[in-house]
Amino acid sequence: MPNTRGGIMDNKPDPAPPTAAKLMTEKLETINLLNTAQEAAMKMADRNVSSLTVVDDDGKAIGIVTERDLARRICTTNRSCDNVIVEEIISFPVITIKPDDSLETAARYMVQKRIRHLLVTDDVNQPNGIITPTDFTEYLNKNDELDEVIRQVLREHARYE
Repeated sequence: MPNTRGGIMDNKPDPAPPTAAKLMTEKLETINLLNTAQEAAMKMADRNVSSLTVVDDDGKAIGIVTERDLARRICTTNRSCDNVIVEEIISFPVITIKPDDSLETAARYMVQKRIRHLLVTDDVNQPNGIITPTDFTEYLNKNDELDEVIRQVLREHARYE
């Protein structure tokens, strides 16, 4: 469909809206349900990430464990992190989005579900990447357009920090 810019007809098609695949971070770290919370924390620190995707033996995403999960479910109790397994502290069910879903859809999921880590998975729930508020911020720094939904995600993120 032709565009009209400044009264001049332009035969270029409208650019495709950005997708989750364009925004996601492909650096995705995983962990198993039976690993300890201490192993999860060490892996997050070693890999400089704030979350780990919890996968089953087939590599399918079944949950997520975040720094917040560790803080709230381990640090606020008298339990030792080397005696707690990941299965006891994960956030589930895991909220996912498909790579070809729009950024607006990703932003809405994050706001509505009040999550900071949105997994991008394929049709059989294999993780492809993850979207965080940091990814939206980096995207916005590279692009002039600031969608209201994305603004809302960033406001929500700031409120919970």
